[in-house]
Amino acid sequence: MNIPELNAGLLDEFSDALWLEDGLSRNTLDSYRNDLHLFDEWLKERNQENRKLTEATHTDLLDFLASRVSSKMKASTTSRELSSLKRFYRFLLRQGKISTDPSLNIETPKLLRHLPESLAEAEVELLLSAPDLKNPLGLRDRAMLEVLYASGLRVSELINLRYSQVGMDTGVVRVMGKGRKERLAPLGEESMDWLNRYTAEARPILLDGIVTDTVFVTARGAAMTRQAFWYLIKRHAQLVGINKRLSPHTLRHAFATHLLNHGADLRVVQLLLGHADISTTQIYTHIARERLKRLHAKHHPRG
Repeated sequence: MNIPELNAGLLDEFSDALWLEDGLSRNTLDSYRNDLHLFDEWLKERNQENRKLTEATHTDLLDFLASRVSSKMKASTTSRELSSLKRFYRFLLRQGKISTDPSLNIETPKLLRHLPESLAEAEVELLLSAPDLKNPLGLRDRAMLEVLYASGLRVSELINLRYSQVGMDTGVVRVMGKGRKERLAPLGEESMDWLNRYTAEARPILLDGIVTDTVFVTARGAAMTRQAFWYLIKRHAQLVGINKRLSPHTLRHAFATHLLNHGADLRVVQLLLGHADISTTQIYTHIARERLKRLHAKHHPRG
């Protein structure tokens, strides 16, 4: 998009500040920029001139959001765009580039958060057993699935995992998650057994002399992409007859769901998932609630 030089410079400053403050990923920074580009374009069309982002008013923001709603935009998208605008104008106010924050007192709508489709424990067992262990790639896939289900890692954390992050003796992995926040995730004996077996038997064959610290590698000795891993999960699920709509985070959701089903505290699950805010983890609260109902029905004389 062609934007005035002043606005482009502001977006660069804003992106740099976000990266320095929160260590946000390139994709997240691009998302902020795209939202602000969109508002910048709308502002120019509305005023038929090269209106500066610093000149936007409270009314401008309200009208922009109203136009997004009237164009049948998803509520989640509009909410994210408002969040981008709020953060941008707070940044400008802090830098002394504006005297009044035009996004002030514009409330972000509360969105219904739906629990992603998960897998039952028996389905997870089926999925874990799907890879063909007779070849190195199958052994790698089994180890990846076992580690993912045992630890609740994000897919991006799994495919970028390095041996320097894994305590092979302690069975604990050290992960740098979103916002560059570090957390420790236990792997458990089962997944450690598969990881050790993959490391000893399959990885040397896949690497064929290539030296890398990346744990899970492709047949070319490189790190796997997120898209390749998603395809891998879907292919193995089809092999064992699991026909649910899967996402790259299916096993992460199963990890959280099954922990709660077996009595884990929501705060513990929050720490293991690496959620900065408990509100993010609360999409799983109905699971804990259903478990408590079952316990009450089973053990209370009036249940």
